[in-house]
Amino acid sequence: MISVAAVSTAIAPLPGQLAACAALDGDAVALTFLDHRRHPAGRAISLTWRRLDDRATDIAVWLRTRVGAGEPVAIMADQSPGYVTAFLGILRAGAVAVPLFGPDLPGHGDRLAAVLADCAPRLVLTGADESGQVRAFLDERGMNDVAVHAVEEIPDARGETAAVALTPDDVAYLQYTSGSTGTPRGVVITHGNVVANARQACAAYGVSSGQGVTVSWLPLFHDMGLILSVAGPLVSGVRTVLMRPLAFLEQPLRWLQALSDNPGAVTAAPGFAYAYAAARVRGPEKALLRLDTVLALVDGSEPVRPAAIERFREAFAECGLRPEAHRPSYGLAEATVYVSASTAGSVARGRRFDRAALAGGKLTETAEGGVELVSCGRSIDQRVLVVDPGTEREVPDGTVGEIWVNGPNVGRGYWNRPVETAAVFGARLADRPGLGRWLRTGDLGARHEGELYVTGRIKDLIIVDGRNHYPQDVEDTVEGAHDAVRPRNSVAFAVNTPGGERAVVLAERNRRIEPGAVDTLRFAATVRAAVARRHGLALQDVRLVEPDTLPRTSSGKIARSACRDRYLAEFA
Repeated sequence: MISVAAVSTAIAPLPGQLAACAALDGDAVALTFLDHRRHPAGRAISLTWRRLDDRATDIAVWLRTRVGAGEPVAIMADQSPGYVTAFLGILRAGAVAVPLFGPDLPGHGDRLAAVLADCAPRLVLTGADESGQVRAFLDERGMNDVAVHAVEEIPDARGETAAVALTPDDVAYLQYTSGSTGTPRGVVITHGNVVANARQACAAYGVSSGQGVTVSWLPLFHDMGLILSVAGPLVSGVRTVLMRPLAFLEQPLRWLQALSDNPGAVTAAPGFAYAYAAARVRGPEKALLRLDTVLALVDGSEPVRPAAIERFREAFAECGLRPEAHRPSYGLAEATVYVSASTAGSVARGRRFDRAALAGGKLTETAEGGVELVSCGRSIDQRVLVVDPGTEREVPDGTVGEIWVNGPNVGRGYWNRPVETAAVFGARLADRPGLGRWLRTGDLGARHEGELYVTGRIKDLIIVDGRNHYPQDVEDTVEGAHDAVRPRNSVAFAVNTPGGERAVVLAERNRRIEPGAVDTLRFAATVRAAVARRHGLALQDVRLVEPDTLPRTSSGKIARSACRDRYLAEFA
């Protein structure tokens, strides 16, 4: 085995956590992969802790003569056990993992090329079925000198060892941001960061040794997927069940069946997934599900939508789903992922806040109408403040400001971006500089009765005639204004005009509406009237676009900045 620096397992890097699990219960199943690509019913492929540990060693031994300590190694592969072993093998070798996706993800070739240019790996690990495609992609992009190797073709180490002294301060991997508000940046995550955040998340969602199993279809190149399916199970010693994202999109029942088959399941998904599953899984299929043992349904979308939560609850109440299992949460890549979550054992409910007061930066509850927000609860083992971004001072409860985070889970900075690192990761409170450096999240929120409510992104805020408008609030109005709008597929953003900042809305056509069946002038008038009536906002432009044409991030979120850029290029 490869020896790791002698530190306690409480703070040991992930390779040390893996070695401890293999030594303690080596024959127990660590990972089960449900293969729906070759077997539609989902053939289970399992690895024990010992096999996972041995395979990580094989990869680490192979890597040590090819890359140096601290050197980036990219993973460009489909979701599989090989992806997990590649990630852990890179870490064990002392290199820096860069979890990415393959070149076959539609519409993301330019982003993938930009990320590879930014981290500049000498080596890419991939799957045997994908190596030719990866090689062709790199050659097309002028990266002929980057080596490509299939994980399955790495030989057994045959007893070879290598001493790799990993410390919590060493860099473990680069987590590239989704790009929803701009160019993806590589967040530098240390071994200490990822272990700390995995422990925080496990404590928040009730995962501990002997209790819980994680179930996920989230991509492993995404921060939430990586913590849920790799880091969390390692630090808590629990089993993980993994499937491909496409398996869920094809048949959401597969995800729910996996939750049903694995008592004590903890899972996570963006808000659209809960609404999608509620719409797609029918009555006869529900009869096969038992969801009363689901421990936690983590909802990390931006923002968490009360209607989606309620729809999922109603759809699967007959399956025994407990209302308190739904756990609205807040996180971001710069903090590894987890920052806060709703209180365990409580039912997540939306509260209504006065729209005019919110536009003025205050949370004021109202009995009717208003904006409905869901609490993202409290943090564990990290400090979270709401700060006036101008004065850099903490604001009172009920006042909207920027969310600042400080804790062992906050990343070191951005890869090769010292100026941005200083600005984002080096903030200090004006009146309490001795509290150290803070992460400026760029997210807006407020505390209400001691709990955190996230209201939106600073960069996304639409400011027209001196009034603040949250785009997601406008989008909710747009989607309810006309049947032609595809649910959860509209975007509102601001553009600069000679008359100042103005708002624009793009909405995808509902697939149930035939092309050409919508009177676009009447549609625009209807949407304008609804937005004006509810928000007092005059829209500069309203356009109905074809389904699946709004730009999205690699994690499936609508990319506002890309939508704005495309609109300005095509219509302005």
